[in-house]
Amino acid sequence: MIETISNTSTLAARLRERIRNEGPITFYDWMKAALYDPRDGYYCRVNKNKWGREGDYRTSPERCSLFAATFAGYFARLYEDIGRPAQWTIVEGGAGDGRFAEGVLQTLQRSFPAVFAATSYVIDEVSLHSRAVARQRLDLFADQVAFKELADTEIDPGVFFSNELLDAFPVHRVTVNRGLLQEFYLDVGDSGNFEWLLDNPSLKLSARFSKYFEECGIELGEGQIAEVNLEIEEWLRSIAEKMRKGFVVTVDYGRTAEDLYSPLATQNGTLRGFHRHMLSEDLLARPGEQDLTATVNWSSVKSVGARLGFEVVEFEQQDRFLLAAGLLEQLEVELRQCKSEAARLRLTTAAREMILPDSMASHFQVLVQKKTS
Repeated sequence: MIETISNTSTLAARLRERIRNEGPITFYDWMKAALYDPRDGYYCRVNKNKWGREGDYRTSPERCSLFAATFAGYFARLYEDIGRPAQWTIVEGGAGDGRFAEGVLQTLQRSFPAVFAATSYVIDEVSLHSRAVARQRLDLFADQVAFKELADTEIDPGVFFSNELLDAFPVHRVTVNRGLLQEFYLDVGDSGNFEWLLDNPSLKLSARFSKYFEECGIELGEGQIAEVNLEIEEWLRSIAEKMRKGFVVTVDYGRTAEDLYSPLATQNGTLRGFHRHMLSEDLLARPGEQDLTATVNWSSVKSVGARLGFEVVEFEQQDRFLLAAGLLEQLEVELRQCKSEAARLRLTTAAREMILPDSMASHFQVLVQKKTS
């Protein structure tokens, strides 16, 4: 199987050179570069508009201010649950341009002043450009907002929040070939195009793949393609090392392992690309210029979390979660603040999109895990 690339992509040229010098690389390494290369990776490029109507996708905070405001109310409940500490920390991983953080801090300041006074908000964002935009957006809250990596942060107590972060982790792509689990690599053909190549995984990865599927109770069928997200374990472990007491609130789209790896549902895996809100037909085209994503395995997130001392306290479809967390009550608050009928219409339309059956929100889930020691 051969897929084409853009000849104008600097990252593509560097990936081709790497492969020619070092030999085929795993798809994981290719995807990691395509998304996170410091210079030309999709999430790191300065000249790439990723969000909104002109970008490749729109996240919930961009669709409606109610998303952040409702979560602010939920965070206030977690603050009460954790014993009303004098100081606590909210860390947002993959915070993008700071729109969610702005909504949370505005709502806490307006409706939960005691929680607001106790809050330190940490932005953990890989993109220098996005951090700069967020810093400007959050200037009014500069005394309470810090920009740093999780490794430099203590969450004791507090919350780690992420929205559509896990699906953006680079994944390994595997299949069963003649009874053996093999991994997808990328090579460069004579024409300069990237080409898929199947080969055995390294011994270390082979053991990790076996453990991963064994813990999920999954056995892939012959020819079935699947993604394996090993980054989730490293991510949760890094949080556990920094959090003695608190919550991990994860919003993303995923399935249980049983559904995710069902050969009837996903014979070809869930890897997909997005460019200007459209599914990309060529996953290997334009590395660094299109989003790549894979569905989250919630069973893995839960089992890894349990090993690290996290207890699942909530796991719900996003629309149902938001309703239970007070979205309609928050809608009434914000409607009273609208200064025009047009603003009211935009707000109510966005709210309907977040709670109606079969809407975008119904395909996302919210997982809340608690750590007490």
